[in-house]
Amino acid sequence: MALATSKTVKLVLADDHQLFREGVKRIINMENDLEVVGECGDGIQVIELCNELKPDIVLMDINMPVENGVAATEKLKEIFPMIKIIILSIHDDESYVFETLRKGASGYLLKDMEAEALINAIRAVVAGHAYIHPKVTGKLINQLRRMTYLDERGATSGSGDPLKEAGVRYIHTPESPLTKREAEVLRLMAEGKSNKLIGESLFISEKTVKNHVSSILQKLEVEDRTQAVINAIKNGWVTL
Repeated sequence: MALATSKTVKLVLADDHQLFREGVKRIINMENDLEVVGECGDGIQVIELCNELKPDIVLMDINMPVENGVAATEKLKEIFPMIKIIILSIHDDESYVFETLRKGASGYLLKDMEAEALINAIRAVVAGHAYIHPKVTGKLINQLRRMTYLDERGATSGSGDPLKEAGVRYIHTPESPLTKREAEVLRLMAEGKSNKLIGESLFISEKTVKNHVSSILQKLEVEDRTQAVINAIKNGWVTL
């Protein structure tokens, strides 16, 4: 289904394999509401193209010469904060997902995905959502199960240097909209616990958990639990 707008969404492709770019471009340009307006083969050229063409979306690989996709993502978001970036990669390692989201990417896709799924992912990002390839989401959630949440002062409840502790940490910054309790609920959500189990873990009622979950989704402007966790990563409240 096309986006409910008369505006054509402009995309730039950044990948050092020309044949791959041609294939993706054909898929995208078959849609009436999407158009590839430029393409390039490295992370420096993509910045130049964005300055010239002002695209809505950059679809970019991680492994590129001159400058890789991670570094290019960071620079693009600094210079063009309104441009949304989708990573399209062969790597399904969760560390790549964390790093690119932290740098400002709105999506992480794998190159083996089907054409229809690619188009749906692009439209989801255009609509303001984060999109993570389903194959990567499972690994992402497994990594999130090792989360260590910091308290409001940035100190862990355990001993030792928090910067040296393994796993992922939730940093409660002044910019984070979540309360400490909501952060605890988010951690348990990431572990796949039901509202009932979250309530038992935190010694609160299931109804209270539902209220916290609703508040989290509303504050992070997302529709489901997975996107809530991804949103926290993207905004830098969750770090490796």
